[in-house]
Amino acid sequence: MKNILNITDYKDWLQNLKGKIQQSQIKAAIQVNSELLRLYWQIGKDIVEKQAQAKWGDGFLQTLSADLCKEFPTMKGFSYRNLKSIRQWYLFYNQLDIIGKQLVSQLEVSLFSIPWGHHIMIMQRCKDTQEALFYVHKTIENHWSRSVLEHQIALNLYERQGKAITNFQQQLPPAMSDLAQELTKDPYVFDFLSLTENYTEKELQQHLEDNMTKFLLELGKGFCFYGKQVHINVGGDDFYIDLLFYNAHLHCYVVVELKTTKFKPEHIGQLKFYVTAVNKQLRTEGDSPTIGLLICKDKNNVVAEYTLEDIHNPIGVSSYKLFDELSKGYQSSLPSIEEIEKRLLD
Repeated sequence: MKNILNITDYKDWLQNLKGKIQQSQIKAAIQVNSELLRLYWQIGKDIVEKQAQAKWGDGFLQTLSADLCKEFPTMKGFSYRNLKSIRQWYLFYNQLDIIGKQLVSQLEVSLFSIPWGHHIMIMQRCKDTQEALFYVHKTIENHWSRSVLEHQIALNLYERQGKAITNFQQQLPPAMSDLAQELTKDPYVFDFLSLTENYTEKELQQHLEDNMTKFLLELGKGFCFYGKQVHINVGGDDFYIDLLFYNAHLHCYVVVELKTTKFKPEHIGQLKFYVTAVNKQLRTEGDSPTIGLLICKDKNNVVAEYTLEDIHNPIGVSSYKLFDELSKGYQSSLPSIEEIEKRLLD
């Protein structure tokens, strides 16, 4: 038996088998979560209908909670507080009449595919169902944990997504322009950085590189880091691109230039030059047109729009904020993950 355990084929097979078991466990967990949410949705529906038909008030939820907990002592989720949340969840989304307007499969993907704790957080922090469904879909698309979801809601991704000033609609094919616009943000929030007041562009760039994983998360899905201060030679002269990325969804290079000052029209000339250089020297036949993104300390939207009007390269202009510029009062008012979990167990 010891000889068998030393055989490479056996070790490889065992590793593969472990992977299959883990994958099966994940699928089972997803299935259990989906069935639990179906149950919660039905319970919420029944509660709302009974309250309307029998004129029962909220007081009956305490009795219902006690009866369900007595009947199913090993099941969690029947506390008075959670039953109220289940009722709220049903009412929150039922106002869209999504049951009648969406196919059952679409409903399952949107509402029954993320954990209950995510739903609680989304309901507590979103002002309407449109914003809530945005975070539901983003959670599914990006496989967000609760901590990442909390982070994205706290930084108001819903209001920032796709808001950069760009000329993508004029300079890119329709399908690509829509996706490119959706991948932008304004402002970009570098809440993971805390810099002194008079920092330089080089210092900002270095800090972003040192926190590249978090920077890529803020940039969005599909961005791959190519390099910083990327050297290009044009006609014997040397130039250096601040940051260069490749986006796997757009299939194109993305040139990012950082400015620690307010946007000025002349900034676009430099970025346009870099975009043209990447197109000529790095872009291959399978790549889409290179995109330029200028991220500056501040900007006048009208000035940015005027500047981009006659630019024939696809370019976007956004601003950024650092950790010290965020409203600490707003952040501190948000309940933590631990507080939300405690409420669920009450």
